[in-house]
Amino acid sequence: MTDANSTSIALLKIQERQLTSSASDLSYHVIEAGSKGSPLLLLLHGFPELAYSWRKIMPSLAQAGYYVVAFDQRGYGRTTGWDTRPFQEVDLRTFAMTNLVRDVIVLANRLGYHEVECVVGHDFGCVPASLCALIRPDVFKKVVLMGHPFLGIPTLPFSTSPEEEAVASKQEPQPDLHAELAKLPKPKKHYRWYYSTPDAAAEMSPGFGLKAFLRGYFHLKSADAYNDPQPIVALTAQELDKLPPYYIMPLHLGMRETIAEAMNPDESSNMDRKCQRWLPDADLEVYVNEYARTGFQGGLNWYRVSTDSALQKDLDLYTGKKLEAPCLYMVGRKDWLLHQTPNPLERMEKACTKLQGPVMVEGAGHWVQQEQPQKVIEHVLQFLKET
Repeated sequence: MTDANSTSIALLKIQERQLTSSASDLSYHVIEAGSKGSPLLLLLHGFPELAYSWRKIMPSLAQAGYYVVAFDQRGYGRTTGWDTRPFQEVDLRTFAMTNLVRDVIVLANRLGYHEVECVVGHDFGCVPASLCALIRPDVFKKVVLMGHPFLGIPTLPFSTSPEEEAVASKQEPQPDLHAELAKLPKPKKHYRWYYSTPDAAAEMSPGFGLKAFLRGYFHLKSADAYNDPQPIVALTAQELDKLPPYYIMPLHLGMRETIAEAMNPDESSNMDRKCQRWLPDADLEVYVNEYARTGFQGGLNWYRVSTDSALQKDLDLYTGKKLEAPCLYMVGRKDWLLHQTPNPLERMEKACTKLQGPVMVEGAGHWVQQEQPQKVIEHVLQFLKET
């Protein structure tokens, strides 16, 4: 980080350093609080975030007796060693979900731990966090998920031949959801698939207006903006069209253009009045400086894996397996992330044997640990104490 950014970390009694291991291609950028030897908490950020996104809750968790470590994950920030080649050349297998889990296990061992008291994920960080606890419950004793629900491992064809599947698909053809979104009166597209295209990083990456883009992006997904999350009852274009434009985007706009369009004069005035409360300009500059330096493609590679079934076959090893570690799910009351699929809480209850929650955090949108850190701290510490 820059000297100014390092100072802001130091003032919170958080230290930063680079760690390498012969078992990994990465040089991990970690920030840490508390004493080594205390039970380990590992914090996994989402997109477009950094280890820095955990700064507000780390000191209190450390004060409660934990060794708290967050790191810039593969593709992000000051962690290096990941595949930085152009879009068409990058080896996406290095961003496979089980490899992201491996990154966490290697780091835990590098820190000197065979067990992690709790792994905590936010947004896309919930995916490796939940998989850590599912795949290695002997290592990851507990898990906290913020925003992104764990819906289980995809199933495999069971007692069905390919020929029978082909007949069934002809009898009950599945609509092309992307084509249906494009046919809406106001044509749309899904952000995850947009993020998987070569256009996304080029459109979002460094250049004029990065600060305004990130300020708008953080604001529009927060409780400060007008967000009134509602369940969807089916995975159809009409139901998905309920979601805000940062999830279901105008068909012919990129993400920067989508955010700029949503930041109308009223919303801009609303943002100007409220944004300094939880994301002051000095904190925002940390994200601006890092993404101006690295661009977004590293983080976007996670989406490319998540939208390509061929790159998720590693998860077939765990089909039918449930998440058996104690799991706390919390989400901001104003966070739409919960409502991207039908019946997410019911699915999560089936996928997790020891689920606690959902805890709906009042006064928070998507960035729950930044918008309402004290409430998050209280819920996490209560969960750790009771399980």
